[in-house]
Amino acid sequence: MASAVFGLTSPALADVKDGVDAWGRGDYKAAIAEWRGPASAGDADAQFNMAQAYKLGRGVPMDLATAEKYYKKAADQGHLQASDNYGLILFQNKRREDALPYLQASANRGEPRAQYVLGTGHFNGDFVEKDWVKAYALMTRASAAGLPQATSNMAQMDKYIPLNQRRTAIQLASQMEENEKRVRTAQVGGLRPPPSSGAIQTAQLPASRPAIPIPAPASAPVTTPKPAPVASAVVPPVVQPVPAPVAAPPVTKPAPAPTPVRAAAADNWRVQLGAFGDRNKAKALWNNLEKRVSALDKLQPYLVAAGKITRLQAGPFATKAQASKVCGTVKASGNDCIVKAR
Repeated sequence: MASAVFGLTSPALADVKDGVDAWGRGDYKAAIAEWRGPASAGDADAQFNMAQAYKLGRGVPMDLATAEKYYKKAADQGHLQASDNYGLILFQNKRREDALPYLQASANRGEPRAQYVLGTGHFNGDFVEKDWVKAYALMTRASAAGLPQATSNMAQMDKYIPLNQRRTAIQLASQMEENEKRVRTAQVGGLRPPPSSGAIQTAQLPASRPAIPIPAPASAPVTTPKPAPVASAVVPPVVQPVPAPVAAPPVTKPAPAPTPVRAAAADNWRVQLGAFGDRNKAKALWNNLEKRVSALDKLQPYLVAAGKITRLQAGPFATKAQASKVCGTVKASGNDCIVKAR
């Protein structure tokens, strides 16, 4: 079984890999020619690649119905990327009841687009139960994965969700992150490894329009916000070629803790996270925030003395907009943050 899935001598896998190489050169028709046979024979990577091609209209006419069929064939065989995309395409086609189990499974293993969609649903209460803590936690995880619109929606949620619920949600998001690692480890170690040898990878892109409603009028009571629900949408994923196949699934090793380094950008702006009469308290706050707020991972901490006060700052940022974006994420975690010019 292992040689049939991973072996370089397998005719089906060789065809799939040849197709990936052709796709990388921009020869989409040649890629389709390599994948069509293995896909018909039941190769899940080839089926996923055919789905991507039909969704994007590269090498074949754009046909979302055919793309959906190929996604389902691959997903039924345990192809995780296909399952992710199948759930999203079902949701976009307004088949929400069918999409929900796929979206929940994807979100459980850390797929940010699925977390974004479910987070929106739990905020609005339109196709899942209304649960603002879970909504904020899911949006936090999607934002931490780099989904820009999730970060934007968190700022909108801040206008409705009380601070104590947001803090509870941040703790829940941390628990979700640990659970995602366990789920991915269990699934990668199961019958089918992640499709790294012959499948086109899917870039994680934001939805095409916001999923958070327009803020209520200023006169509306803060304790009874009534946001109007809106539908969320997901942009079709972009495909990229992947490296040549390997003989066995890669061993997942924990990433080393990032060491703060000075960014290459000019040190024009910083964010200030607090000011203390005790320098050790400033250090303790940095250690705490660095663990909780992923946006601070690669930033350089600064302990700036101002008389008897020590100011905790982080940076550098080339523009005020970059600093403001990080400040918004820090505030969402429940900590104060202001933007400081250098």
